[in-house]
Amino acid sequence: LQPKLLRVLQEGEFEPVGSSKTAKVNVRVIAATNRNLLEEAKKGNFREDLYYRLNVFPLNIPPLRERGHDVALIASALAHKSARKMGKRIMGIPEDEIRKLLAYSWPGNVRELQNVIERAVITAPEGGDLRFSQDLPEWNAHPDPGKPPPLSENSRIYTQQELGRLERENIIRALNAAGWKVSGKNGAAELLQIAPSTLSSRIKALGITRH
Repeated sequence: LQPKLLRVLQEGEFEPVGSSKTAKVNVRVIAATNRNLLEEAKKGNFREDLYYRLNVFPLNIPPLRERGHDVALIASALAHKSARKMGKRIMGIPEDEIRKLLAYSWPGNVRELQNVIERAVITAPEGGDLRFSQDLPEWNAHPDPGKPPPLSENSRIYTQQELGRLERENIIRALNAAGWKVSGKNGAAELLQIAPSTLSSRIKALGITRH
């Protein structure tokens, strides 16, 4: 597969399956990986010439364990998205549950967080809060429920007031990026991946106004 992909990138051509004719293409390729391809190339597992063809404009997205308070914001967005998809009303993620999310190392990265959130939405009572006590192994490893798990160097605990401030700043950034358009294509709600009605209520609750 790698030689074929390299041919597409270098020559702009390939032979479709079942055909002996060469087809021309003019495409841009956006590739993503959770591996260090340079290291894989040095080991001989990945073609070095293909690596440099793909690595024209790299973007590094840190894993969740290095995202700090962003985990809480991402979890909140995923929770509202899952609830909307399931047609279920939820209150949100309480502070003690946020602490669990921030303390966990997330070896499965965003996909693991998404699975945990979806399970919590399914088991949450209608109009209730999300709970994760059965989902996070590192938290369950501590028998005393009154003691939080040890935090990693990149983790810290945020108060409800701090989370509210972070949420407010995040919404304002989204509104500025969208030209203060709440709904519709490229609107702030779409950028935040939440329902426009939910965003409108949060804007009102947080007292956000355009200056």
